[in-house]
Amino acid sequence: MSGEAILRAYDLTRYYETKKSMFGAGATVKALNGASFDLHAGETLAIVGESGCGKSTLARVLTMIEPPTSGRLEIEGHEISMVGNKPPGELRKQVQIVFQNPYGSLNPRKTIATMLEEPLKLNTDLDQTQRRSAAEEMIAKVGLRPEHADRYPHMFSGGQRQRIAVARALMLRPKILILDEPVSALDLSIQAQILNLLSDLQDEFGLAYIFISHDLSVVRRIAKDIIVMYFGKPVEVGSSRQIFSQPKHPYTQALFSATPVADPTRRKQHIRLSGEPPSPLAPPPGCAFAPRCPRVQDKCTQQAPALEPVDGVEIACFYPVS
Repeated sequence: MSGEAILRAYDLTRYYETKKSMFGAGATVKALNGASFDLHAGETLAIVGESGCGKSTLARVLTMIEPPTSGRLEIEGHEISMVGNKPPGELRKQVQIVFQNPYGSLNPRKTIATMLEEPLKLNTDLDQTQRRSAAEEMIAKVGLRPEHADRYPHMFSGGQRQRIAVARALMLRPKILILDEPVSALDLSIQAQILNLLSDLQDEFGLAYIFISHDLSVVRRIAKDIIVMYFGKPVEVGSSRQIFSQPKHPYTQALFSATPVADPTRRKQHIRLSGEPPSPLAPPPGCAFAPRCPRVQDKCTQQAPALEPVDGVEIACFYPVS
């Protein structure tokens, strides 16, 4: 990466306390347990991993939908602080999110224009005419027509609804867009259209994307850098090219082995992991991946490896793949 980071995350965590019940004492669930990274303008950072690894929790923390339990977040060198568990105004303007489900993220009782104008009404001094003009301009930028402005969400297809969700997220002209599984609910042909749209908008506005996904073929297409997460922690961090060509962490290797390859002459060995991720209510000692790891040794069950630089990537593993 080059240039100054637009966003820096330092050891972000998000813990949840479970209540005591007649079956046992309460516990602490460490849904996000120490994520640190930089994000640069005009670039895409992908967060990947199995369901429950902490990807969406990280998205909620970055947008301050939920406050972090600990850690620090900086945008353009300024630390973002929480006051009364509400995100400060500068964060609302700089960071926006597009959710997975275009059917559930739009208010069915409001027209498209009303939804797009709402962020401007709350955060700017624009009058009604100016807000309407800005909404129509953004509708056009996402590939919809002016007459769509006064229609309701149920009148649109899934792909059109996701275009509307993207338009709404861009109304305050943010510098960072969090994309939480933005195409997973769409057909493959529509996925390609939305990805092309996101690429065009990134070029036009210089947007930085954090792209959260379990679909590695999509990640390979759009991401410059990747964070692989397991059990709430990053286990491998590096460029997309490096990680796809030579994954170092045993979990990354297994995860990426299932990704289709366009070259028919190149054969890949599919690595199947045994067992399931550990329960967040009863984390194992040492490395959380140890119970499923084909390279596990005694040290792995006793100590948790830290993220360390190895051959151009960062990896949390005592015995990385060579």
